[in-house]
Amino acid sequence: MPADREPVLAVTGLSKRFGGLQAVRGVTFDLGPGEVLGLIGPNGAGKTTAFNLISGFLVPDAGDIRLDGHRLVGKKPHEVCRLGLGRTFQIVRPFPRMSVLDNVKIGALGRLPAIGAARERARAIVVEVGLETKMHAPAGGLTLAERKRLELARALATGPRLLLLDEVMAGLNPTETAAIVDLIRAINRSGVAILLIEHNMRAVMSLSHRIVALSFGEKIAEGPPAEVASHPKVVEAYLGEAYVHAPPA
Repeated sequence: MPADREPVLAVTGLSKRFGGLQAVRGVTFDLGPGEVLGLIGPNGAGKTTAFNLISGFLVPDAGDIRLDGHRLVGKKPHEVCRLGLGRTFQIVRPFPRMSVLDNVKIGALGRLPAIGAARERARAIVVEVGLETKMHAPAGGLTLAERKRLELARALATGPRLLLLDEVMAGLNPTETAAIVDLIRAINRSGVAILLIEHNMRAVMSLSHRIVALSFGEKIAEGPPAEVASHPKVVEAYLGEAYVHAPPA
C-alpha cells in the first residue's frame, strides 16, 4: 500500500489464546482502499480466529484493530457492521423458509431501517450476484453455488467498505469457482476492499494484490502473491514443493 494512503483496516499485534492454545500471536498487517488481501495458511493457522477478532465475534487478548481509524476492539458485531465491515462465513446458513430476497433484505435492514429502501437495495444486490431468477424462491432450495452467492449478497446488503470472505469457494466445481472469482473481482472494482481466506490457491493468487501467510497463529510471510508462494516458510508450512513447481493453470 502506498505510504500516503490511509489503510481501510489496520491490525496491530493481534493475539488470542484459548486455554493452552495460542490461536493468534502478535499478528500485524493492513489493507488499503480497494485492495484485495489474501490470508492463507494450513488448517489451524489462526485465519478464521483472526476474522472473528476483526469482526467482533471474539475479543483479542492483546492488539489493536482499526477500520477507517475507528477502534473495533470491544465493539459488538452489529456495531462493527455499521462502521462498514461485512463478512461471510465458512458454513452458509440462510433462513431456509424465507425467500432469497427476504434473506438479503435482512442484511440491508442493518443499515437501512426503512423497509422500502431495504427491499430496493436487496433487490439490486440479488441481481448483482446473479440470483434474479431465484429472487422469490425459498433459500432452502438453492444449490451450494447459489447459497454461496446468497451469502455474498447478504454481506453486500450491509453496505460494506471492507468485506471479509471466509472460504466462499469451498465445495464448488471449477466452473462455479471461476464464476465466483469474476463476481469478487466485480465487487472489488466497485470500490470494496476485500480480505479473503481461501484454500483454492489458484483463485487466491489471481485475486490478491498482496498475501499474508499464517502458521500456528503467527505471520510467516507477507508480500506480492508470487513472492509469498515461493517463500521457504510458506512452502514448508503450507504449499509444498509440488505447488511451487506446478505449471500455471
